Amino acid sequence: MLMHLPVAASSAIQQTKGDFQDKFRQLDETLPTPNVYRNAAGEPGHQYWQQQVDYVIKVKLDEDKRRLQASESITYHNNSPDTLRYLWIQLDQNKYRDDSLSALTTTFGGIGNRGPATQAASADAPAKLSLDALRRQQFVDDTELGYAINNVAAANGKSLKYVVQGTLMRVDLAQPLKPGTSTKLDIDFAFNIVEEDAISARAGYEHFADDAREGGNDIFLLAQWFPRLAAYTDYEAWTNKEFIGRGEFTLEFGNYDVSITVPADHIVSSTGTLQNPSNVLTSTQRKRLEEAKDADRIVFIVTPEEALENEKQGTTKTKTWRFKADNVRDFAWASSRKFMWDAKGIKQDSEQTPHVMAMSFYPKEGGDLWKKYSTESIVHTLEVYNRFTFNYPYPVAQSVNGPVGGMEYPMITFNGPRTELQDDGSRTYSLAEKRFLIGVVIHEIGHNYFPMVVNSDERQWTWMDEGLNSFLDGIAGREWDPNIPWGVEPRDITGYMKSSSQVPIMTQSDSVLHLGPNAYTKPAAALNILRETILGRELFDFAFKEYARRWMFKRPTPADFFRTMEEASGVDLDWFWRGWFYSTDHVDISLDRVYKLRLDTQDPDIDLTRQREAEQEKPLSLTVERNQQEGRKLWIERFDDIKDFYDDNDQYTPTNKDRNKYQSFLKKLEPWERKAFERAVREDKNYYVMDFTNKGGLVMPIILELEFADGTKQITRIPAEIWRRTPKQVSKLIVTEKDQELVSVTVDPRWETADVDVENNAYPRRIIPSRIEAYKSKKSTSRVSMDLMQDSKTTLKSAEDMEDDDNE
Repeated sequence: MLMHLPVAASSAIQQTKGDFQDKFRQLDETLPTPNVYRNAAGEPGHQYWQQQVDYVIKVKLDEDKRRLQASESITYHNNSPDTLRYLWIQLDQNKYRDDSLSALTTTFGGIGNRGPATQAASADAPAKLSLDALRRQQFVDDTELGYAINNVAAANGKSLKYVVQGTLMRVDLAQPLKPGTSTKLDIDFAFNIVEEDAISARAGYEHFADDAREGGNDIFLLAQWFPRLAAYTDYEAWTNKEFIGRGEFTLEFGNYDVSITVPADHIVSSTGTLQNPSNVLTSTQRKRLEEAKDADRIVFIVTPEEALENEKQGTTKTKTWRFKADNVRDFAWASSRKFMWDAKGIKQDSEQTPHVMAMSFYPKEGGDLWKKYSTESIVHTLEVYNRFTFNYPYPVAQSVNGPVGGMEYPMITFNGPRTELQDDGSRTYSLAEKRFLIGVVIHEIGHNYFPMVVNSDERQWTWMDEGLNSFLDGIAGREWDPNIPWGVEPRDITGYMKSSSQVPIMTQSDSVLHLGPNAYTKPAAALNILRETILGRELFDFAFKEYARRWMFKRPTPADFFRTMEEASGVDLDWFWRGWFYSTDHVDISLDRVYKLRLDTQDPDIDLTRQREAEQEKPLSLTVERNQQEGRKLWIERFDDIKDFYDDNDQYTPTNKDRNKYQSFLKKLEPWERKAFERAVREDKNYYVMDFTNKGGLVMPIILELEFADGTKQITRIPAEIWRRTPKQVSKLIVTEKDQELVSVTVDPRWETADVDVENNAYPRRIIPSRIEAYKSKKSTSRVSMDLMQDSKTTLKSAEDMEDDDNE
């Protein structure tokens, strides 16, 4: 697909003369041709289709073995115009096998790896293998990971041939699946759950060895846990790209009926709505849950005290929690006896979902941080996102604390921040941890809109959900408290924008070198600039909401987003997409010079006098000045008889010939020309010509703050199209009234365009403020510099002594 290649790779037009680059060339030859499935306006076409996959799953959690055993019945609806002879199924758990493509292609050191840190050796430093990396290696060695596929069969019970290819499985159908028909198949499977802290996964278990219960307790977060159909699309057919850890997935929407058997004292949070509360909740818990629906503040379904008491015990009994979810593209759940559970109802102006339950599940380690902010953050997120997109379409929205720092699934999110247990028994937290919790809950709940409803493909275009979502979570964060540093301003991306290891936003996810700034911050900053600086809120908000509305429960591509934003805003934005999304250019507009010009009157009695005055204002020759200081008389001062006409008249003396020429000039003007000229002379305005250099290559509007001698300031906004013919340098004439004398000019005074060098934005140039810090030189730590003779006399400490030292 051309839509995710760099522009150079898909250019139909090549510039071979000179070095002109058309920064405003249209994207038509880069984007895919509109068709009956996706039209030129960025809307689903009149023959748009997508598949549907329904699941009935029964799963049992073996807590002691940390293993899942399950069976699933899958109904696949072929809504495509194609006949399918086989199905591709995702087996994401196979990523953790030591012979997986992910494991075999993970480099030592280098850039862009996800997971435990390593660092290659250099000439003067040893290689570094983190203890986290050692832990991961040992866990993989000691644990059999990946799926055990025990049965793949058609609905009639006959086995189907299947081939496992890494994190994918091809199932050959007994009969070709024609358009408009469906087929059923059953799969029995099992796998050992990974320890998230050891593997650095998107799901897994976390062990709490210090809990009162013998053997401790676990929190289980289960995601990407069942074999599920890969997407079959109009633009790529099967999206069967190997999962190697970074790009997540795009999936088909469907209906789920999932029965989850867990220890009887566990609390389960899950995608969907609970179907059998009377079987798994006490009457008190059911009553509290009902009260929470209309409560003004949060209500505890499982109180902190109850959760603390619950985690002390264990049981051999089990309970089965049954959940149903309609029209979702995935299913995840969490289970633990450690969970306290709070909830609060939200009313929406929506016929489909007039009421949503916001709920949080967390252990005592979450502390007051989670009690105060988790569910409140869910409520805030829905309020903000609904305004920019559509009403939240599902009945529940949940935040679960566990080992995963932040991950999203339909109706449920996994979020990681914790509190610190202090000696006095309290649990305190830092501002960074508060920001992390509020921010991660907003972000992950926000993912229920992108990509859980607006179903983009993160494996190909990570920015389509991470970037759009980061843009909106930045808005929500600043509406929560703008004094908390959220890290979403344009200035927060400048370091990455000028780095040599930047890649285009449109780069496929597994090839991105720095995923955070590339997929999250840069596209979020770009959209913020598009909204606040280029389009304005009214045009942007209408177009963005139109995109979200068009692609609810459908699968958009980048072309659909680009085209919708242009079509709905009425503004040609190809230059913007090209620069921000397809290139590694950055913003660096330098204001090099400002010329102050005055209109010549053509009247020699005026203009020549001005020229004389200008000459006299130039610095006096240093030699002449010192001659005067020494009292040296000029030759013409000593001898009057050598003076002539030029001693009383200089080159700026007007003559009648000059005056006649002036009158002739006026006479030749047309009446309208003379009127315009004489008015300009009479008004005698100030003409300022400003020279700009585009040092970063990324064309952007030029925003100027003009400061005048009387102390007043004025903002002038010059559209990006000023660069269309000369993208490297451009000059602009600005005319002011006679009494508006310009004293300084600043480019991008509010830092709203992500300009990487604000020091070349001011004219005249300014002194750059910085800091200098005095320090005391440290002794060398090399062993050759150590006094080993003295150190060898040190007494060896016992483990008890070391613990006492730590407590001090």
